[in-house]
Amino acid sequence: MKFTVGIALSPLEQLPELAKTAEECGFSSIALPDSLFYMKSAAAKYPYTADGGRFWGPDTPWVDPLIGATAMAAVTSRIRFYTNVLKLGSRNPLLLARQVGSVANLSGNRFGFGVGIGWAPEEFEWCGVPYADRGARVDEMIEVIKLVLGGGMVEYHGKFFDFDPLQISPAPSEPVPFYIGGHTAPALRRAAKVGDGWTSAMMTYDELCVTIGKLGALRTEFGRESVPFEIQAVCIDKFGRSGYQDLADAGVTDAIVVPWLADGIGFDGELAAKQESLRRFAAKNIEDPIVAKARV
Repeated sequence: MKFTVGIALSPLEQLPELAKTAEECGFSSIALPDSLFYMKSAAAKYPYTADGGRFWGPDTPWVDPLIGATAMAAVTSRIRFYTNVLKLGSRNPLLLARQVGSVANLSGNRFGFGVGIGWAPEEFEWCGVPYADRGARVDEMIEVIKLVLGGGMVEYHGKFFDFDPLQISPAPSEPVPFYIGGHTAPALRRAAKVGDGWTSAMMTYDELCVTIGKLGALRTEFGRESVPFEIQAVCIDKFGRSGYQDLADAGVTDAIVVPWLADGIGFDGELAAKQESLRRFAAKNIEDPIVAKARV
């Protein structure tokens, strides 16, 4: 099983050094979250907390994940990066295809595209995109971005997006993996049908086991059971050697962890303290031949 560092809510100036330390310690990837802006009043509840409240405020730091991945890739050579997850619904697929292709090329194909729809109506409406039909719109967006990233002259004629032959160059020299986020039934079907993997938000071990079983059944339904598929998990109740072994046995391929939080260091904690947390975690888990069977 691989280990990914979640860098959500960390000060932006810490990111390059955290990436370098994570690479030195043998972590597989860095997971980058996405938030466009903080609205004072939200029309919808945040779907991944018990009370629907946001666990960040208006002054909490966020980096554009595509720019953040590029900056961290520039100071590393092996560790990978993926969005966890970028909200597609409020964006334009052709602009995103250009950006994703650029990150993939500049990072030496060390980038994975984790995508979701987005939960906040304001992020759609204030960016000029209707909130209605967002699921169907995102399905087309994924088709468009994959098509363009494949290279060559392409065209698309769908319900929401329509363009004549065009080409964005250079195309990535390797396919960019798409990881689909979300816990709803439509999200799981989307992941099973078109994804190279599925990525979770915060879930318990039991919830993960149920979800992984659903994904397996759906992948069989779509005839994709033999296609490689990643399970990227943020588990809130399995830790340490035995816990990570349980996750691996359940089918998790990539555990997303924030070691400094477990050490009582906040999101805004000192860089040196976070780096030491990464080293302690790696010494206990990544070097373990049972839990971590592969290193970057």
